[in-house]
Amino acid sequence: MAVNANTEERGQFGSSLGFIMAAAGSAVGLGNIWRFPYLTAENGGGAFVFVYLICVLFIALPLLLNEIALGRRSRKNPIGAVRETGGNKFWQLAGVLCVLVCFFVFSYYSVIAGWTVGYIVTEIINIPVDFSEFVQTPLYVIPLTFLFILFTILIVLGGVSGGIEKAAKFLMPVLFLIIIFIAGRSVTLEGAEAGIQYYLNPDFSKINGTVVLQALGQAFFSMSVGWGLMITFGSYLPKESNIIQSAGWIAGMDTMVALLGGLMVFPALFALLSPEYLTDGPSLVFNVLPKVFAEMPGGHIIGALFFLLLMVAALTSTISMLEVPVSYLIDDRKWNRKKATWVVGIAAMILSVPSALSNIEGNFFANIEFTFLSNPVQGFFGAMDFIFGTFAVIVICLMLSLYTGWAQKISDYATELSYGAPGFKGPYKTAWMFFIKWVCPIVIILLILNMIGVFGAPQAA
Repeated sequence: MAVNANTEERGQFGSSLGFIMAAAGSAVGLGNIWRFPYLTAENGGGAFVFVYLICVLFIALPLLLNEIALGRRSRKNPIGAVRETGGNKFWQLAGVLCVLVCFFVFSYYSVIAGWTVGYIVTEIINIPVDFSEFVQTPLYVIPLTFLFILFTILIVLGGVSGGIEKAAKFLMPVLFLIIIFIAGRSVTLEGAEAGIQYYLNPDFSKINGTVVLQALGQAFFSMSVGWGLMITFGSYLPKESNIIQSAGWIAGMDTMVALLGGLMVFPALFALLSPEYLTDGPSLVFNVLPKVFAEMPGGHIIGALFFLLLMVAALTSTISMLEVPVSYLIDDRKWNRKKATWVVGIAAMILSVPSALSNIEGNFFANIEFTFLSNPVQGFFGAMDFIFGTFAVIVICLMLSLYTGWAQKISDYATELSYGAPGFKGPYKTAWMFFIKWVCPIVIILLILNMIGVFGAPQAA
């Protein structure tokens, strides 16, 4: 009886559509709409977009299939998935890192998501906000962060089909409708052609090692590989589900949102402001876009919709980030869902405070400085993002590809992918096994070596 109760706590997706929406939601997030545009601006516009698409197709997609197959084969969370399939303590470390990454990234990612909640309000009431002042006001930022984490907790409390699947089926269509509306408005502005040209016409002379590595790092971040999210969601899939088809939809939806994110930003930026704002970096969306919206008729309504879009995108990601440690506590510690969700959620609230305070000049958490693997790290937020949001994710991708490709029989995982997908055979099956065994590990090792400065000055992904 106890086993059945735990199975009910664990849950299962009620449909392939529910899985696709939830998994795409975990991939579609601030990485697509906040991070992708400023990285594009910093790395040559269309040239970066071109390399990014190649990285998604040939590296991130095979890794996505790998994680979903591992999850469904094991029916477990990331730690249990490796243990259940015969991995020793060393390989189980990949699962431990997945749980840690999701928890730590959830804590600081929610700070950015809290900003979006604040900007929804300021756009609706049409009050201009100075971004640098806003992020340095803890009386605004911390309560907004807590409020956003509470939204996430309430959805995850509903379970897999009752909470996550239902939320994803509603939130993802809303996200697509808003982003298509804003992108459509942006590309029809007078003078938008220059922005579209910059964004979609690649100048191949701008492609160099840094651009390639930044694009690869963004593909990992955006597609949510190396987080354990896809292992966890894969474990909720029935055997008859077509993983190949689902993964194609997930990658396609994620890439489409990223491309539409650029179409929201660059045409409007060139039409209404100036290309000099391309150097604004991570503050590009929060600092520049409100100025763009202010120049549009009814701009504050469009602005409110845009930041609602950002909040929804963040929420679809944080739901899955919270679910990974929750599923571990349900599977391995036999906690019930309510206890696991509240404990992890409240712990994330506490940990989010140093990240929120690290944006305040002169604050202790802002002044933290150290070197990690030859990379200079500044501030608590920066440390969390580099160590857990970048480096650990890439290490996990490497470990999981080596685990299924070399420590296990890769053919077993190819067979897992073929269940529900009878067309996955012959050259397709062979190509996937080749990429997991050889291409992905080699590319990831080169990326890690570059990050630690083997090829010159370190470049964070």
